[in-house]
This record gives sequence, C-alpha cells and structure tokens, in this order.
Amino acid sequence: MSIPAFLLNLPRVHKRWISVCADVVILLGAASLAVSIRMGDWFWPLGDYIWAVLLLPVLAIPVFITQGLYRAVIRYIGIKFANTVFFSVAAVFTLWTAAIFMLDLAYPRSAIVITWLLALLMIAVTRFFARRLLFMHNTSRAIKSQRKKVVIFGAGSAGRQLFQAIMKIPEVYVVGFVDDDKDLQGQIISAARVFSREQFSDLLAKYNVTDVYLAIPSIGISKRREIVDWLEPYPVRVSTIPGVDEIISGKVSFSDIREVDIADLLGRDPVAPREELLNRCVLNQVVMVTGAGGSIGSELCRQIIKHKPSTLILFELSEFALYSIEFELRQAILAGESDVQLIPILGSVQDAEHLQSVMQRYGVETIYHAAAYKHVPLVEYNMVAGLKNNVFGTLNTAEAAIRCGVKNFVLISTDKAVRPTNTMGASKRLAEMVLQALSERELKKGNAIRFAMVRFGNVLGSSGSVIPLFRKQIKAGGPITVTHPEITRYFMTIPEAAELVIQAGSMGSSGDVFVLDMGEPVKIVDLARKMIQLAGCEVRDEKNPNGDIEIVFTGLRPGEKTYEELLIGGVVKQTDHPMIMCASEEMLSWPMLQEVLSRLQQAMDNLDHPQLRNLLNEVVSGYRAESAIVDLLKPASVNLSRLKLA
Repeated sequence: MSIPAFLLNLPRVHKRWISVCADVVILLGAASLAVSIRMGDWFWPLGDYIWAVLLLPVLAIPVFITQGLYRAVIRYIGIKFANTVFFSVAAVFTLWTAAIFMLDLAYPRSAIVITWLLALLMIAVTRFFARRLLFMHNTSRAIKSQRKKVVIFGAGSAGRQLFQAIMKIPEVYVVGFVDDDKDLQGQIISAARVFSREQFSDLLAKYNVTDVYLAIPSIGISKRREIVDWLEPYPVRVSTIPGVDEIISGKVSFSDIREVDIADLLGRDPVAPREELLNRCVLNQVVMVTGAGGSIGSELCRQIIKHKPSTLILFELSEFALYSIEFELRQAILAGESDVQLIPILGSVQDAEHLQSVMQRYGVETIYHAAAYKHVPLVEYNMVAGLKNNVFGTLNTAEAAIRCGVKNFVLISTDKAVRPTNTMGASKRLAEMVLQALSERELKKGNAIRFAMVRFGNVLGSSGSVIPLFRKQIKAGGPITVTHPEITRYFMTIPEAAELVIQAGSMGSSGDVFVLDMGEPVKIVDLARKMIQLAGCEVRDEKNPNGDIEIVFTGLRPGEKTYEELLIGGVVKQTDHPMIMCASEEMLSWPMLQEVLSRLQQAMDNLDHPQLRNLLNEVVSGYRAESAIVDLLKPASVNLSRLKLA
C-alpha cells in the first residue's frame, strides 16, 4: 500500500495527531535553524537557547488547535486556509516574542523574525505538498475507478465554488477546469489544473470524461451557444449551474447542477424592456387574462403581477389549470412580490353572457386574450370546435369588452395565421380580422376601446412544443420523431414572448397587428440532433450506425407547413421597440365580415365541413389547405388508427 493510501485509510484522530507531531518538529526545526542562519555557521548544541526553542511549540499547538488548523481537510484546502495559516503563525510568534522578553529567555532577537518566516513557509508548504500527493493519488485512483469524471468549464469564482461542492460527492471526480483565460491556463486552482480548449480532447481520452459542467452563469446566450457548439463533436453530457440572477436571489445554490436546456441555446440575449410600455395597460388597472392557465396565459399573469395591477382576473376553462396558476400567483403575492387582488374565474370564451357579467362585476380595463385551441392536428380533426373557440370565442370576448367599456384588448395570435395551410392558422387569422373590423366599427362610433393583435411563432416549452416530446423520447432511448427533414420553425422563450406581448399591446392605435422579432428560424431536425448531443448521446444514422438515438421522419401531419411566416403582405414598419414591428394587413369591413361569420355559423351548425373550408378559402388571404378534410365528425372522415397528433 502506498503512503498516500495508508494515510487516507487512517482514522481521523490519527491523522490529526500526525499533523500535530509534524508541526512540533517543524517549529523546533525552524527555531533551531534560525539560530544557525543568524550566526552564519552551524550552531549546535543550542545551549541556553534551548528553553526558548522548546517554548515555541508549547505556545503554538493550542493556538493552532483553536484556529482550526487540524480540522481542515487537506484535500480541500485553498486560499482561505493559507490565510488561516498566516494569521495563526503571526499570533503564535507575537505570543512567543512577548514570552521571550517577559521571561528574559536567551535567544537572538533577530532570529525571531527568521524563525517566523521559516515556520510560516514550512507549515504552509507541508500542507500543500500533502494535498498535492493526495491529489495525485486520487487522480490515479479515479482513472481506474467507476466514478463519473467531469470537467468544469470556467475557472472563475462560480467554477471554484462548484468544485468545492463536487469534492464532497464521492461518486464524482473533477478532472480539471477548462477556461479561455490564458492567464489562468496552467494554474492549479482548488487542487485542479486549468486547461485550454485545445487540451480538452487529450483530457477526454486520458480520463474518459463523461460530463462537462458550465460554470459561467453570467455569460450571454450567444456565448453559451458557441461553447455548446464547440462541445458538440465530443460524446459528453453538458450541464450547467443556474444563472447568476437565480443565485443572487437565493432561489438556488451553486451545487444545483442541471442539464443544459435547449431553451438556453435557442433563446436570445435579452433586450431591456421599456417600463412605460409594461406599465401603460397594467399599473393600477383591472386586468383580465383569458386562457390564464395556458403556457402563454400563465406567463402573462406572472409578469403582469410584477407591474402592480389593482386586480388580476384569471379566466380559464380548465379547473386544474386555473387552480395551478392561482396557487402559484398567491404564493408570489404572499412572498411580497405584489399585493394585487386575484380573482379566479372558471368559464369559456364561448359563453358571451358569462364574459360580460365578469367584466361588468369587476370593471375590467385591459384584456389579454390568450384563450385558444392551438394544436394544429387536433384542430384539423375538430374543425367546428376550433372555429367556435378561436373565432367566435374572440368575437364574444371582444363584443363583451365593448359593451363593458374595456379600454385595451390584446389578442395573442400566431405565425400560423400567415398564409395558413390548416384550420387552426385560418381561425387565428379570422380572429385577427374580427378585431380589425370591430376596431374600424368602434372608431366610427367614437368608442375609445383599443384593439391590438400580437403575432409570434413557437414558444419554448409550451404545451404544444416539440421540445417536451423530444425530451421524453430521448429519456426513453429514442427514436426521436420528426415529421419532415426540412421543417423549420421560429422559437422564442415564453417569458420573452409574454414581456413583448405586454409592451406591444401598449403601442400604436386600434387595429394594429404587431409582429415580434423571432430571430433566426431553426430546422427541427437540427434541434433534435442538438438535444441528443446535450443529453450526452450520439445520433444513430448511416454515418454512425453505433450511435445511441435514431431520428425517424414520420411525414407531415394534416395541415402542417414545412416553414412558418410572420407577414402576409410583406409591408412592415418599425416601432419604438427594436423587437416589435407593425404589419399592414388586408381586412374586411364589419358588415362584410358579419355576413361571412353568419354563413360560417350556419355551416358549423350543419356540420358542413366542405362549406367551412370554402368560406375559409374565400375570406382568409393565402389560405391553402394541404390535406383532405379529416374532421372526426365528418362521416367516414378518417381512419382512427392513422391519426397523427405528435
């Protein structure tokens, strides 16, 4: 058995006694050697100086014990321990010097300083030398063991604290740090060496590294994406510590490591919001959110209460969704984030009387209309239900708002409303047209209500997003199902989308259609590959038949487009906000649209699906159905075994 292994296996009390004995020898040796250095020649025996020499460890050991020098674990010592050694030795030599003078002991006065320097150096060096031996022993043992080998990317304060946390976990071994700072590369920090990116492949091969932890909480999304792209060729799982804002707020600690979420890479560096826009339709007002329990609706509620409305009405069809968001918001209110009055209302936007009674009872001033059926294949299989909810539900809510004197009405729309190939997209464009027509009608009447529509693409992590599905498929070992190799989508994080919706809803004049800057579109197959890589797996394909997870193409679902657009006519103007544009779209007057809606209602009542599609073709610009009518209430409409929902 090697000496490091022998020492590691000793009981803790025995290790402390060895440290005490070593310090006694060091102190006696330092005091004796200092005399010889002072005399300029070997001075032995010490004669009368022996009493001062023997007094030094007698005074020092109790001080060292009280200062915790023997409680420190050698493997984990760092800068803080070096400070403890310095101040402990300084205190000891202050006492020793005072004792020599008070007891009038024989000892060269200038040798006291030499003894102090020698003792400080030797005590510190022995500790750090022992740590180095143990580190080398642990490295050798870790290479041979089954412990998870990890590399920490980032040798700053976050990386060092993460290292200290991991050192307490016996199943994990930190091989070292990787950092782009050339001043740090090659240094030993917290017993681990800092490497450059160029050395990472050697680390991977030598230590069989399986995980990389990103300890850079303050960097932007673009930089994080660049690092993950650099790691993509390597078969490692990439995880991260929380963002610096979460750490500062105390919600999480540095030891809370999680896998890098694809949202961390698809999002964008935030643009500072304009507070006056966030407050304009919210501050001290009665605000109502329809579909308050949905992905967008719930995030709207979270952001709205931060801007202090007097009352927030949560209008939701699903009992469980309403309970969940109300409970969450009440917890936030109790935590002191807001003192808003919270009103949970169960109801459907298809119930016009119920909508009007709620608005009248509470004096609603602003409405964010997020209630909608948004799942493309499901709405395609349920055309009538989709049109009732998305078109006539919007009409009911808007008419009730007009009758109740609501000041601001903001519709949450979608990029699928642009040249739609499906009923869901067509229904959302028709909902936009309803508000455009009502806006024109009310302006002629002199009504002050302001209608705004906000159009954007997919949000990350929503109930209809592919990302939760991909996560489940990866967890199950695959395969990942993608409908088409060329299918492309825009993505935005839910908080960013909600924040921009609130700001856009406060801009412009009634009837404006706002389009959010969605950034660059993303191929879904590339998204799938990235998620597989982030999970530490490899794609199994023709080039890599031994990979872990296969990507399977299942074919486009009913009504699904390979790409999405945000503009119909291409005419757009910039607003005061860099992420919000205003589109100029075609519209129908209210009398013309009213006649279309009457025909649409009649076709719905008769379950006349061909007529429904004809009306959508007639009214919605660019509508082009790319699948046969597959509504489940149409006689012999579809083979149930072939339904494609996911």
